[in-house]
Amino acid sequence: MFMNELSPAEGSTHVAKRKGRGVGTGNGKTGGRGHKGQKARSGGGVRIGFEGGQMPLARRIPKRGFNNIFAKPLESVNVSALNVFEDGDVVDANVLLAEGVLSKCVYGVKILGNGELTKKLTVKANAFSAAAREKIEAAGGKAEVV
Repeated sequence: MFMNELSPAEGSTHVAKRKGRGVGTGNGKTGGRGHKGQKARSGGGVRIGFEGGQMPLARRIPKRGFNNIFAKPLESVNVSALNVFEDGDVVDANVLLAEGVLSKCVYGVKILGNGELTKKLTVKANAFSAAAREKIEAAGGKAEVV
């Protein structure tokens, strides 16, 4: 294989539409913008959410509560998922990630009490539900908040 033999995969590239190059192209004269009006002008158009002067949907709907844009949501893991570890293991977010219990890197982990735990583990997490804490301690393990 040589450099001059390389080409992009079939269908991966597209020829750009050449606006305003004659009526035969289908995009001549007005260039696909129609006749007159705000959207036909250069620099014309309206902002996102604009509804022609009607009160926009985003302003018509009542706002409730507070949404913290800086919140770092916790990923939840049930105690039944902790049975993949061996007795006496120390389980934290990095170990959960390495074992495949968590699919992505997270801000923190909360352990929930769904299912049963049969192993004696030391679990280090950002938060525990009351049921999860009981089940971990009933199995002989420890629940540590980090």
